[in-house]
Amino acid sequence: MRRPPAVVILVVSLLIAAPAIAGTYEDATKAYERGDYKTAFRLIKPLAEQGSPKSQYNLGLMYALGHGVRQDYAEAVKWYRKAADQGHVPAQYNLGFMYANGQGVPRDYVEAVKWYRKAADRGDASARYNLGRMYASGQGVRQDYAEAVKWYRKAADQGDASARFNLGLMYSSGQGVPQDYAEAVKWYRKAADQGDASARYNLGLMYALGQGVAQDHAEAAKWYRKAADRGDASAQFNLGLMYGKGQGVPRDLVLSYMWFSLAASGFPASEPGRREMAGSNREIAASKMTPAQVAEAQRLAREWKPKRGQ
Repeated sequence: MRRPPAVVILVVSLLIAAPAIAGTYEDATKAYERGDYKTAFRLIKPLAEQGSPKSQYNLGLMYALGHGVRQDYAEAVKWYRKAADQGHVPAQYNLGFMYANGQGVPRDYVEAVKWYRKAADRGDASARYNLGRMYASGQGVRQDYAEAVKWYRKAADQGDASARFNLGLMYSSGQGVPQDYAEAVKWYRKAADQGDASARYNLGLMYALGQGVAQDHAEAAKWYRKAADRGDASAQFNLGLMYGKGQGVPRDLVLSYMWFSLAASGFPASEPGRREMAGSNREIAASKMTPAQVAEAQRLAREWKPKRGQ
C-alpha cells in the first residue's frame, strides 16, 4: 500500500503549528492560513535563507506544492536538504520520499533509505513505516522481512494505520514472524477501525474464511461493506457474491447486480480478468432479474458515491 506524499500530509499542520520566528514568520503563517500563498512565500524565503530549518522545510513544501511559487521539485529538494542537514525530522522524511519517488532528483532507493532511517531513528512514524516497506521490498537495502516487521511495529505502535495493515499482512503470510492469523486479525482490526479500506476488506476475508476468528459470514459482509463503501473493488465484488447467494445478508439480486457493476468499473485496467469476472457475474444476476429490477440496480450503481471519513 502506497502512502500519499508527505508534503500533502504535513504542510498544513507544520506550517500553521510551527512557533513564530520573529514577526515575519508569524505573518507568514497567517498569510498561509488565509490562502495568501504569495505573501507567505515572500515572507518565508528570507528566513529560510538566514538558516532557519523550519523556514527551509516550509519553503521546500511550498515549492513541492506550487503554493505561492511555480512548482519545482528540484528547489523543494534543495530546501528540504538544508533543513534535513540541520536535523529537521520532517524534512529528512520528505527528502527520503523525494529520493524514493524520483521527484527533483534521480530515483535512488539507497539515499531514500538513508534519509528515512534518520527520521525513523528520531521517532517519525511515517519514516518508520516507509523504512519497513523498503526492507519488505528490498529497495535500497537487502530484503529482510524481520527488519520490515520491526519498523512496521514501531510505526503501528504509534498509531500508523498503514503500518498496522502491513503488520497484519506479515502475520497473515508468516513473513518475518511466525504465521498467526489471530495477530493478523488484531492488526487488521486496528487499521480497519481507523478507516483503512484494505484492512476492512482483509478483516472481512478473515471472517469469511474463519482465519483467526470464528467463521461469521454476517461479520464478513459487515466489513466488506465498510470497505466497499470506500470504493474497494475487491470488497464490492465479494459483496456481490454474498448478496447473490444470500450469505451473511438477505439474498438481494438488485444489490448483487449493483455491487458487481461497481466492481467491474472499479478494478483497474491492468486487471482485465477481474473486470471481466465482475461483469460476467453481473450478467448472471441479470438473467434472474426482471427488467424493472435491472433498471433499479443500474440506477443505484449510477448514483452510488464513495463514503469518506467513515
